[in-house]
Amino acid sequence: MKQPLKGRRILITAGPTREYLDPVRFLSNPSSGKMGYALAEEAQKQGAKVMLISGPVGAYCHTPPPMRVIPVTSAQQMYRAVMQHAKQTDILIMAAAVSDYRPEKTSPHKVKKRPGPMTIRLVRTPDILAALGKMKRARAQHPPEADQPPAEAAPLLVGFAAETQNLIKNARDKLLKKNCDLVVANQVGKNHQGFASDQNQVFLLDRDKNITRSPLTSKRLIARFILRHIKKLLSKR
Repeated sequence: MKQPLKGRRILITAGPTREYLDPVRFLSNPSSGKMGYALAEEAQKQGAKVMLISGPVGAYCHTPPPMRVIPVTSAQQMYRAVMQHAKQTDILIMAAAVSDYRPEKTSPHKVKKRPGPMTIRLVRTPDILAALGKMKRARAQHPPEADQPPAEAAPLLVGFAAETQNLIKNARDKLLKKNCDLVVANQVGKNHQGFASDQNQVFLLDRDKNITRSPLTSKRLIARFILRHIKKLLSKR
């Protein structure tokens, strides 16, 4: 098999995060991790050195050696892991479905039922994609010395947008606000695609205002579709 990504260092996030209220309850989402894992496996087949930072996923998600996998649970843990390793990569693919909010307080013991409603105060979690976009912008404003590796200049940043409405507009807003090079947008809430499904359909939006639509197909083929577009963007650098 050809290895068009040989020598490239890629960091990929996958799966959901869990934000615990107490030891038995948490806020999360339906992400299965299948898309991120498909991207990681396909990128490694194409010669890339892959690091996968994964939220909690099922046994159906597995990775072949020698891929390095860093398991995390919460958005804060994922943020720390990503920021620790981001500077050593050429390509950042943020496919994880990260919780936007967490309970302000976490009880060390199970919260027991009480009469009447219960109010839970939520606070924001770290915005990983925005932090990476700021890091990329700072590197662009202060380019490295000639003897520094390309990854120190600015990694290619790929974000994901799972939307229920205004798909293209919201994805375009994310591309610009988070300083991404590419956003992978998909409509969730439809039958047989998106969260927990084995197949999907995505739209790729880049900074040249191109919009490329994939067919409705398996997530493995979607991974190849995304990586082909990434390779095109790399060739323009």
